Order: sequence, then structure tokens, then C-alpha cells
Amino acid sequence: MRNRMVLMTAAAAMVLVGCGDGGSSSNTTTAPTTTGTFTDAPESAPRDALPKRGAPSNGAGVTVTDLRIGHHPGFDRVVYEFGGAGTPGWIVQYTAQAIQDGSGKVLDVAGRSILEVQITGSAYPFDSGVTPYSGPDPATDPGAPAIAGVYRTTVFEGTTQSFIGVNADRPNFAVSTLANPTRLIIDIATA
Repeated sequence: MRNRMVLMTAAAAMVLVGCGDGGSSSNTTTAPTTTGTFTDAPESAPRDALPKRGAPSNGAGVTVTDLRIGHHPGFDRVVYEFGGAGTPGWIVQYTAQAIQDGSGKVLDVAGRSILEVQITGSAYPFDSGVTPYSGPDPATDPGAPAIAGVYRTTVFEGTTQSFIGVNADRPNFAVSTLANPTRLIIDIATA
């Protein structure tokens, strides 16, 4: 009986491994998911200010549980940490105004430029079963001079929306993800 249970568990694990996300859209730009810590630096400085997109994993249902800001030589970093199932997708791009999804309300965001961060594959906290981020709004760090503030992390129709006030005129930025725990990383050039 015990051997049968072990074999069934191993077979189930093999089936689950084969059920990964097989589809991807050709119009998305994704960064490889790696494991690491908050201090991991990108392989190179952010190279452009073009919109960045990545697709969520199948069945993703993530909730922002933490938000951090940090400074590194050549860039400042915003980290969104998640709880829930799967990995997030994202659309990150500069916008002329911070307009809140759902209400259409214009938000006052400090800085010279505004990066809109849309995190797809999001879930309301009551669906994901995790405690959402409840820190300051806006989140700030005087040690990260490129970032005026990170505003709101509200969920509307499967997308978490946030805005990053940037203290320069549309500097280059990069987007990547890390695992263990799941994080979305936005690096904004300072030089």
C-alpha cells in the first residue's frame, strides 16, 4: 500500500510539472524569473524608457503583501512582493496623468514623471487568502533620490494598479521578477 501511494504521488508530480504555461504572446517582453534577494542588481543598467509587458502564469491570483524602495549605484528599485497563487504579469509605462482604474479619479502624484504599474493576474485579498499591503501611501525612501513616492496598490478586475512618481523626466527603467518569495522589480535609472 505504501509503495502504491509513493508511486501515485510521484506520477501526480510528473503530471503537474508537464502542465506549465505553454502559451505566450509574441507582443510581450518578459524578464527571466530568478531567485534572489532585495539587493540583487540587474545584469546591466536600465536601457530604455519604452513600455514593458509580461504575462501572468495560468491561474495566477496574487495580492501585493509588501512594498519596498531601495537605492543602488546607477538605479533606484521598487519591489512589489506577493502572496497567493502563481506569478504576476505586468504592464509598466509612463503616463501623463495618474488616473485610477474603476473611478476615473485623477490622483496627485509627486515627481516630474509618472510610471504606471499594472500588475495582471491579481486577486482580491479575500480570494487569495493573504493579508494585503497596508503600509504608507505613498511609500517613500529619502535614500532613493529617483523615486518621489510609490502610490496605491488597489485591485480592480484582476489588475493591481500602482503609480511611481519619478524625480526626473522619463528616465530608463527595467522590469523583472524574482521568486521565493514572488516579487516584481522595477529599476529606475539615476544616471
